[in-house]
Amino acid sequence: MTQPRSIEVLLFAGASEAAGGADRVIVQAHEDTTVSELMQQLAEQHCSLASLAMRSRLAVDQRYVSSDHVIPMNAEVALIPPVSGG
Repeated sequence: MTQPRSIEVLLFAGASEAAGGADRVIVQAHEDTTVSELMQQLAEQHCSLASLAMRSRLAVDQRYVSSDHVIPMNAEVALIPPVSGG
């Protein structure tokens, strides 16, 4: 069984707004958490981000990663909401 851990997720733009202006949230996860699992935990633990999280991308150490990517310990994790230009 894997150990529990806290993952700090940086928030930008609409994600920050949805979280009441917070620039980061903490998600409780397990040691070998994948991006897909983290997004699910994020939605469950921070309800205000639930709908946005499912439409967003996750960057780990400043690179977009696939849903099966395992998030390493001490990685920088950022939720990148959808953007539109004009």
